[in-house]
Amino acid sequence: MTRPGPTAPGTAGPRWSRHAGRFLAQVIWSTRVIGAEQVPASGPVIIAGNHTSVIDGPLLMGVAPRRLHILIKEEMFRGALGVFLRTAGQIPVDRDSGRQALATARAVLQRGGALGIFPEGSRGDGDVADAHGGAAWLALNTGAVVVPAAILGTRRPGESVGHLPGFRRRCVVEFGPGFTVQRSPGVTGKAALAAANETLRATLAELVVAASARAGIPPMRDASGPR
Repeated sequence: MTRPGPTAPGTAGPRWSRHAGRFLAQVIWSTRVIGAEQVPASGPVIIAGNHTSVIDGPLLMGVAPRRLHILIKEEMFRGALGVFLRTAGQIPVDRDSGRQALATARAVLQRGGALGIFPEGSRGDGDVADAHGGAAWLALNTGAVVVPAAILGTRRPGESVGHLPGFRRRCVVEFGPGFTVQRSPGVTGKAALAAANETLRATLAELVVAASARAGIPPMRDASGPR
């Protein structure tokens, strides 16, 4: 007997939780959104953002033109916040073994949904010097469009990764052109994944540098503090 595969979270959560994210992005903080038209209006899409701050997820959820299921580290799914995140349709990630999260994320994409992911895996400089392979694996195995997103201003030099920005902090989220990745004939799965991951990493890193210059927000350099 074949066991049923993981099911995607319901669509009701992202429908209401994006309003909470929008309140944070536009009322609590002052967020400018650039390039929202780059996100396809329908079909499977992966929005891949750089990651420096604890507020990157809520901010992305609030400004993205699609309702997002975001992959979030499992440790956040505790207490009242955990109840909120699960109800909001977000996806917990066990960082020792992310298979369950990837299977759930794949189910979201296979039904034509939108996914938010931070390829760096943890909060740091946000310059995308390195990237885990989860986003690339999902793109290769679903054909989803990948849209890079530069998230800027959520943390400044000297602030810890858990720091909450003050009221009306100026932030910028810039979406870049979408792209797809494919496995070429004769290329092994491992090599295809490595190539796709490097394409994703380099594209997002280049967008972060260019968007930082356009916004006048220097790239984050101080990655001090617990992750």
